[in-house]
Amino acid sequence: MGVIPKKLLIVNDMTGFGRCSIAVALPVISACKVQGIPVPTSVFSNHTGFPSYYKKDLTVYMTDYLNQLDQIAKDFDGIYCGYFGSLMQMHIMDEYIKNHLTADASHRPVIIIDPVMGDHGSAYSSITTDFCNQMKRFIHQADLVTPNLTEACLLTDTPYHEGLWSFEELTELADKIAAMGPSRVVITGICDAEFFHNHIRSANGTHTTVSTPVSGSSRPGTGDIFASIVSALIMREYELQDAVQTASNFIAHCTLASDEASVPTQAGVLFEQFLNELTVL
Repeated sequence: MGVIPKKLLIVNDMTGFGRCSIAVALPVISACKVQGIPVPTSVFSNHTGFPSYYKKDLTVYMTDYLNQLDQIAKDFDGIYCGYFGSLMQMHIMDEYIKNHLTADASHRPVIIIDPVMGDHGSAYSSITTDFCNQMKRFIHQADLVTPNLTEACLLTDTPYHEGLWSFEELTELADKIAAMGPSRVVITGICDAEFFHNHIRSANGTHTTVSTPVSGSSRPGTGDIFASIVSALIMREYELQDAVQTASNFIAHCTLASDEASVPTQAGVLFEQFLNELTVL
């Protein structure tokens, strides 16, 4: 007899080429045996790492889209938010999440936020001070946030620096974010010469680091894959550390295969032929 999968709302952009956002979130979440329900915030022909792209902002459609979803499938087990193209989109989701958190105390969705704002020490060109400040307020509703190191610095007004970050520095960053509301924090994309590290603050306040050997080049879309796998496995009540390790190992395998196949960096990671690694979980 089949088991009915948990339902996870995926709020992110839809990008056609480049293996990122909803284009990677849906297949990996499905492979993890969770039903992904997309809420597109924008449509891109390809990701912004290419010299040119087409973008259609979907802010004006989001409220009607969400209202219609609620008429037929209101009992979501989780809400996972990624890229927002405007302050209004964040405001719409803020109100939507508040309504879902108070509507039925017996069925509270898990809220996971990947605060997409920057990388490699700098905010993206579209990220304003107002956007960053609203994101600081928005994450107070989250159960789990997955910022990369740059985004963790932006959320906490911490100066970013190159080179190694100590366990104590990362602990302080994660605790500052937790003080803003989320009980669980994963700071991602911390890299040295040999390992990629993910710093975890658990709900009980303990800290640990999950490390994976560097096995390929840095590529777009890996953050989306990481947050999607972690979100899906949290829906299935995996321990956070196990979910992070699974996601890290999967990405390492995909990036190595992408380098070996000489896939252009802009094309993201080969992941399609490795989804069986997730379906056995």
